[in-house]
Amino acid sequence: MKWNLRWAAARRDIWRPSELLVAFRQVGFEPSLSKVAQLWSKKPISLRLDELDLICAALECSISDLLEPEPVARVGEERAVSGGDNHSTPGAGSHPVRPTPQRDKRGPRALPPN
Repeated sequence: MKWNLRWAAARRDIWRPSELLVAFRQVGFEPSLSKVAQLWSKKPISLRLDELDLICAALECSISDLLEPEPVARVGEERAVSGGDNHSTPGAGSHPVRPTPQRDKRGPRALPPN
């Protein structure tokens, strides 16, 4: 999901976290300034539904204005999109090949001292 809090705030002419805190307090949402700054600068990992409802009320927007779905990259596609080598062999499908550790030619490793 793409977090569009700044975009929704800009539509209400809110440009700073401190201004957003004032808008939140007008609808009865009382987060700390540090929480508002974190919501402003980063995509939240989790958010309570009642808080999401109050954010929408303060910004006069809908949930779809705040959260925009993005396509999910499938396993193996991320590297192909970024231009990197996906380490798969022909006929192996989209699953990457697991690397195998190189064996020491001198023999087994000595154990560390006790």
